[in-house]
Amino acid sequence: MTIAIIVHGGAKTITEEKVEANNKGCTAAAEAGWAVLEKGGSAKDAVEAAIRVLESDPTFNAGLGATLNKQGEVEVDAAIMDGSKLGWGAVAAVQGVRHPISVARKIMDEKPRLLVAESAERFAAKHGIEMCPKEDLVADEQEKQWEEQEKVIDRPNTVGCVALDADGNLVAGTSTGGTANQDAGRVGDTALVGCGLYADIEKGGCSTTGDGESIIPVVLAKTAIDFLAQGKHPEQAAQMAIQSLTERVVGEAGCILINPKGEIGWAHNSTEMAVAYRTSEMDKPAVFTKKEGVDPKVYASNRH
Repeated sequence: MTIAIIVHGGAKTITEEKVEANNKGCTAAAEAGWAVLEKGGSAKDAVEAAIRVLESDPTFNAGLGATLNKQGEVEVDAAIMDGSKLGWGAVAAVQGVRHPISVARKIMDEKPRLLVAESAERFAAKHGIEMCPKEDLVADEQEKQWEEQEKVIDRPNTVGCVALDADGNLVAGTSTGGTANQDAGRVGDTALVGCGLYADIEKGGCSTTGDGESIIPVVLAKTAIDFLAQGKHPEQAAQMAIQSLTERVVGEAGCILINPKGEIGWAHNSTEMAVAYRTSEMDKPAVFTKKEGVDPKVYASNRH
C-alpha cells in the first residue's frame, strides 16, 4: 500500500519568530491528512482534513488569519481537484465561511463549477457547511496590520495539499485569503484549475502558492504536471516549473507535487516556503521552512 501526503503553508518570508508556528501548523495538517489515509480513507477526505487544519490556524493566510482587503474584510478562495475523474470544485471572493475548502469539496461532489461571492455563500448555507459572521475571520494580527498599514512580511498567498490514497487516487487542494490590501473581489490563481492546482491520476497532483498574477499566465500547476508526464521525478518537475515561471514573469511562487508512485517534490523561488510531508516509508512527517539548496546539475539536466 503506497500512500503519501504533502502540505504547504505558502511561499513567503518566514521571520525567525514564526518558524515554530509554521512548522507546528504544517505538521498538524500533514498528520490530519495522514490519519485519514492510513485508515484507508480517500485522498479527497485527506486533502480536505489537512487544509481545514491550515484554515483554522491564524499562522496561515486561509480562513482565520487571512489577509484583509482594502475594505478591511476577509475574502477567501479555495479549490479541490480529484485526479481519478478530473472532477473539481472552487469558490472565490467568499465571506463568512470558516472552511472554504469544504465548500469547494461539496461543489465538486455535486457538479464541477466555480461559485463566487454570494452564490458560494448561499450554496454553503444550503448544504449546512459551517458559516460565521464575516468579522469572526478577522484575526487580531491582520486587523492591526491593516489599521496601521504595516508592511506585511510573513503572509503567504496560499495553503495547499496533495494526497495519494491506497486506491491510487491523487487529489490536490488549495485555499487562500489572497493578498494584503487587495481590491475587493480580486481573485488570484487559487480557484483556477491548472493555475493554483491540478490532479490527474495518470500523471500526478500539484498545489501552488505565490503571486497569483504571475502564476496564472504560466499555468503553473499544469506546467508542473506536464513535466511529470515527461517522466521527471517530482523534485525535478517542481524545480523546472518554478524555473519556467522565473524565466517568463516576475514573481514569487512555490509548488508541491506527488506522482502516481507516491514520490514527493517541492520547490520555490521565495525566501522560504513552509512544507510538511509523509510517505509510506516514513514513521512521521518531515517539516521544512525552506529548500536547503538546489543542485545546479539538476537544473542543467532538466534543460535537455
